[in-house]
Amino acid sequence: MQYIYAPILNTIDLRLMKYKFLLSCFFCLFLLNAHAQKAVKKPVNIIFDSDMGPDYDDVGAIAILHALADKGEAHILATVASTKYEGVAGVLSVFNTYFNRPNIPIGVPKGNAPELRDWQHWTDTILAKYPHQIKTNDEVPDAVDIYRKVLASQPDHSVTIVTIGFLTNLSNLLNSKADKYSSLDGKQLIKEKVKLLVSMGGKFPSGYEFNVMKDAAASQNVYENWNTPIIFSGFEIGAKILAGLPLIHNDAIKNDPVKDVFNISIPKAKEDSLGRKSWDETAVLIAIKGYSTWYTLHTGSIKVEADGKNTWDDNVKGKAYLVEKVDYREVQKLINELIMHQPHGK
Repeated sequence: MQYIYAPILNTIDLRLMKYKFLLSCFFCLFLLNAHAQKAVKKPVNIIFDSDMGPDYDDVGAIAILHALADKGEAHILATVASTKYEGVAGVLSVFNTYFNRPNIPIGVPKGNAPELRDWQHWTDTILAKYPHQIKTNDEVPDAVDIYRKVLASQPDHSVTIVTIGFLTNLSNLLNSKADKYSSLDGKQLIKEKVKLLVSMGGKFPSGYEFNVMKDAAASQNVYENWNTPIIFSGFEIGAKILAGLPLIHNDAIKNDPVKDVFNISIPKAKEDSLGRKSWDETAVLIAIKGYSTWYTLHTGSIKVEADGKNTWDDNVKGKAYLVEKVDYREVQKLINELIMHQPHGK
């Protein structure tokens, strides 16, 4: 009998060997693919440029910045201010310290720049209440020095800049000359090191928007001469997304400067009774997580008039503004979740 079944047994053994070999190959390919996918999802190297007041959506934005950094999705290279009221460096230091990153470089414009600050006095409150290493603006470098030092140290085409305030710093960076950090001038350094600029600015397809208007000359310079892709999160994107109420009604969150700011500010304006508009938060969100889940892009180019009004030209490419793809409440829910993020140990 063994002679009759031997060929059959040999055939079965051969098939088992082939099956095991194929299964082993499949498993190896699966591991390699999983490793490759994991390797692709590197944290976004990001510089955060904010007017940090007079509005307080900047506070929601820096909370999202740190929340996504805690999740491994972002690597914060620097936080700089585009306004220079006394104390703004300290305010940035408060949030960086609260989120366990007290040593992130901070910069403030030293030349001509807006000096607008919050009218609700939340900056005074958090400076008095929360620890921070930096007390005055004199303790930090010029924002352009921070930009040049940080950019020069990064791999080529690796940095995303998100600007949620005035374009003052970026205009000064464009105009900067070679220095101890790099032999490249500003425009060359941007081209070599920056991958993407995300700007909370403009009203599309045309209109007046505060960030663009406030330093219109800087806006003109940046939007005309910047030499990497730019994505705009326009006024119309954040205007309908309301944030803050879940945060201030969350009794489990205590001694949180983000909560304090929304708690102070929301009651001071009737239009904020359902939550504060989320202009700045949307820009940080898409700078780190990408736009395609929630938005499409309308390509073209922006033109800024001397009075700050912006218009759009569909025939010139290189820039794009966000257009809603899904219900805005999906983004609203995510923003409200992220600004409630609590850092480790808090």
